[in-house]
Amino acid sequence: MTAPGARRTDRDRDPSGRARNARPRDASGRPLPPGEAGVERVDEDVVLAPDDALAEAQRLLDGGYPFHAHEILEGAWKAGPDDERPFWKGLAQLAVGLTHEQRGNRRGAVSLLRRGADTVAEGASAAARYGVDAPRLAGWGHARADAVEGDGELGAGGPPQLRG
Repeated sequence: MTAPGARRTDRDRDPSGRARNARPRDASGRPLPPGEAGVERVDEDVVLAPDDALAEAQRLLDGGYPFHAHEILEGAWKAGPDDERPFWKGLAQLAVGLTHEQRGNRRGAVSLLRRGADTVAEGASAAARYGVDAPRLAGWGHARADAVEGDGELGAGGPPQLRG
C-alpha cells in the first residue's frame, strides 16, 4: 500500500510523469489483462482540426468504437475555443453514453446520452459552423436514451450521424 501523499512508482507513466495505463484495451475501452491482444488505442492527448475530429469520430463510431471516438471528441472539446466547448463536450458525452450502452450499463448510457443531447443542443451555433444539425443530433440522443431505458435492444439503430 502506498502511504498517503506518496507517489506510486509502479504505475505506467508518460515522459512527463503523468499516469497512463499502458494495458491493452478492448473495443469498449476496458483494460484487458497484461499480455492479451487489444484494439489499437487512440492517443489520449490527440487534438485534431475540427473537421478532421468529426470525420475520425464518425469513422470510429461507425466501426463500433465509441470509447475511442470519445477520446477524439474530448481532445477537440478541451482544445477548442470557449464558445465551442458545449458542442464538443456534448458530442463526447454522447460517445460515452454509447460506450456505457456497449458495456451493458443501461443506467449510465441513459444518463450520458441525455446529458450529451442537452449539451449538444446548447452548442447549436458552434455545431452549425461544422455542418452539424444540433437539434437533429440532440433528438437522436434523447430517442436513443428512451430506447435504452425502455429495455430496447442495446446497440439497435446504429451510431449517430454527426453530419447530415
